[in-house]
Amino acid sequence: MSNTKEGLLLHKLYKNFKEAIESYGLIDEGDHILVGLSGGKDSLALLELLGQYHRTGKVHFQFTAIHVTMENIPYQSNIEYLRTFAERCGAGFVHSTTSFDMSTDKRKAPCFLCSWSRRKRFFEVARELGCRKLALGHHKDDVLRTLMMNLTFQGSFGTMPPLLKMDKFDLTVIRPLSLIEEADLKALAQEHAYMKQNKYCPYETVSHRSTMKEVMDKLQEMNPHVKSSMWNAMLNVQTDYLPQLIKEKDAKKHS
Repeated sequence: MSNTKEGLLLHKLYKNFKEAIESYGLIDEGDHILVGLSGGKDSLALLELLGQYHRTGKVHFQFTAIHVTMENIPYQSNIEYLRTFAERCGAGFVHSTTSFDMSTDKRKAPCFLCSWSRRKRFFEVARELGCRKLALGHHKDDVLRTLMMNLTFQGSFGTMPPLLKMDKFDLTVIRPLSLIEEADLKALAQEHAYMKQNKYCPYETVSHRSTMKEVMDKLQEMNPHVKSSMWNAMLNVQTDYLPQLIKEKDAKKHS
């Protein structure tokens, strides 16, 4: 890597990328990884960094990018650009289509149904290709916003972990960008001139994610190191200082 501004940024991102892989055991020898490629900056950066890690030869694995077109969402992707980008990174490429029906479950938000349908197609293709791992482009800000959303709307303390084993599908989801902040990915996308895909989702304005981003921005104004503090909080859960329910039989004694 060069000592130019661009080289320093890529070095920083790759360092965090490699740290996530090694700290959370994301990639093993002989893995075949399916990589979700939406065409946005995050998935393109994920593919580029995976390609760089692959070229080091430290761990021998193969990876295939998949782009899923949602038929009932106005989304125009340059498939040839994505295919060429993937191949340049050393990955195979699969283009698949699917759709979702909002009438199947009116209790769920359209964003959830769309995301789940896309993810389900990932699982199906992973099974077809024999991939045991699925790499997604969620970055550090995504992880922390999900933590805040679960606290606010679900009443649970949890988020999207760097590694999640899904026994039901015999598949492990990995998030190698978990230690990288979105601002750095935006800078990389600009410096490497990632092609923007045309996207318009009629449901994106009803998502709580954009609102939670504003909340996180406010918290960062209060404490510039809030992201590090929140990440460390997930690794430092002090259960002795949290409410503890007594066991059922003990509860009967006190009734």
